[in-house]
Amino acid sequence: MATTPTADLESHQPPQQVSLGSVLSGGFRLIGKFIRWHPWWFGLAVIGAAVFVSAIVASAIVIGRITDLVIIPVLDGGEAIGNKVTLAVVAIMAVAVVKAAGITLRRTAASALQYRTRADAREWLVDHQFRLGLSWHSRHSTGDLLSVSEVDTNLGTFVLAPLPYATGASLLLVATIVMVFFTSWVLGVIVLIGLSILVAIDIFGAFALFTEFEAAQYERGIVGEIAHESIDGALTVKALGREREETERFRRASDVLRDRLIGIGVRFANFRAVVEGLPAVINILVLVVGAVLVTSGPMTAGQLVSVIYLITLMAFPLQLIGFVIFEMAHSQAAWKRVQDVLDADEIVDHGALRAVSDRSGAPLDSEDVAFAYTDTEPVLSGLRLDIPAGRMVAVVGPTGSGKSTLALLLARLWDPTDGAIRLDGRDLRDFARSELPREVAFVSQETFLFDDTVWGNITLGIELDEADVLEAARLAGVERFVHDLPDGYETSIGERGTSLSGGERQRVALARALARKPRVLLLDDATSAVDPSVETEILRGLRAADLPATIVIVAYRRSSIMLTDEVVFVDEGRVVAHGTHEELLATVPGYERILRAYEEDATHRMQEEVAP
Repeated sequence: MATTPTADLESHQPPQQVSLGSVLSGGFRLIGKFIRWHPWWFGLAVIGAAVFVSAIVASAIVIGRITDLVIIPVLDGGEAIGNKVTLAVVAIMAVAVVKAAGITLRRTAASALQYRTRADAREWLVDHQFRLGLSWHSRHSTGDLLSVSEVDTNLGTFVLAPLPYATGASLLLVATIVMVFFTSWVLGVIVLIGLSILVAIDIFGAFALFTEFEAAQYERGIVGEIAHESIDGALTVKALGREREETERFRRASDVLRDRLIGIGVRFANFRAVVEGLPAVINILVLVVGAVLVTSGPMTAGQLVSVIYLITLMAFPLQLIGFVIFEMAHSQAAWKRVQDVLDADEIVDHGALRAVSDRSGAPLDSEDVAFAYTDTEPVLSGLRLDIPAGRMVAVVGPTGSGKSTLALLLARLWDPTDGAIRLDGRDLRDFARSELPREVAFVSQETFLFDDTVWGNITLGIELDEADVLEAARLAGVERFVHDLPDGYETSIGERGTSLSGGERQRVALARALARKPRVLLLDDATSAVDPSVETEILRGLRAADLPATIVIVAYRRSSIMLTDEVVFVDEGRVVAHGTHEELLATVPGYERILRAYEEDATHRMQEEVAP
């Protein structure tokens, strides 16, 4: 948590060089992509918008005709109103009904288009992230990815809400210009020039603010990243008394985002002030020129009223078109962050092998395995391993020797940079997606539990035989504490299992793995938070149980190591020795030293815990 907002912003700074053409073409490509996802909903929304636009044009024509045929004759000639008022009211009401139907259809379909697209984008984001390797995940913060999935997805698809209306409004623009030209080419030229200026200002404004929109999205990601980190690390923050510093760190990042958004708001307001004032100028020009034309004879008063009424009704649609142009730039800036995730190509390749139905333990072997997390010194090099089926094997070695990395490779959570690891003679990379976890279960020291019940965390929504779940809970030691919980297995344990102790969480995670009856069970110090006596009891239970599993344990306690059938001693990324505990004690001096170091460390920790 030592990262500062300034440093974060420098590392996340978006590109600054963009062209007007790239902004417009990118925006239209983005809209086209969304429309292709759900063309029918877009089509329905546009039909609704077209009906609404037609009603607006019809209302202008109706108002003009009522002026010429009803109002002026009555005022000038003193004609009797008769049933003319009734006909006028019927015409106005008919137009209103059509307009209401268009609004309803447009809004319903536009909402469906936006929310369906947004849901699809989130689903694809999550699915794609699960397909990416852990190397990609290790370089991206959870907070920033949450911001992409929520904020950027929302803003990236926000343009879809007003898009159908804007499409209809564009049709209204064309209809307005055509109608005005048919009425008077002079007024048509005035309206065409005025509307062209309006659209040009909107396009220029969207281009001018694009980089600001883009920067704001990245800064939102920084704020989300810091918030997630601070909240997730609340225990550490409070334990070290760093509440004020973390609040200040969050405040600085929030202030950067606040200032950016205020700047965008001010510039946007300036553009909108110009754009929203121009229609009034156009109306005045049309009124003045139109009055001259009415006086000289080429136009009637009703025609002038129709033109002015139509331009007045155009005020909001024009604003909406401008809003969509700005939102197109905003959505493009937000969607760029979504697309960066979707374009990530560190996909874990899978083969076509299916998991076997045989529930017996499976042998594991490797050949000249090498692995490095980065391009620096390799963690594993030339590693050879041969674990027979059905055996319980301890992996032992000094800190940094590659024990946990080996466990991750055996579960294929990472792939070796060289060599191969085989299960039953089958390369782990040849398994189809989600097939290998049906044969191999991995439990790490850092357990993750969901905000669910104990039972839900063991089954994870999979239909498992109740007897198998209860047996797994018994073997993992969950049975020792679950009956003391308020609702037993149906007790909700909170986010990350906060209502359970560290040892209880590890036991639930172990039960989760055992319930699936894996052929290989990998335990990476998975019982480190459990009391030594309880850990010994669990391992003895696993050894005595009729499990269809080969068990590999990254172990640190002598009592646990002595319960295994074999020991693999790893040092400096290689298997130094492989044999029984007694054989390694007698032949490998380094093995005896590491066990003594384990015991001294455990004794030291116990003395610290009981010290007043």
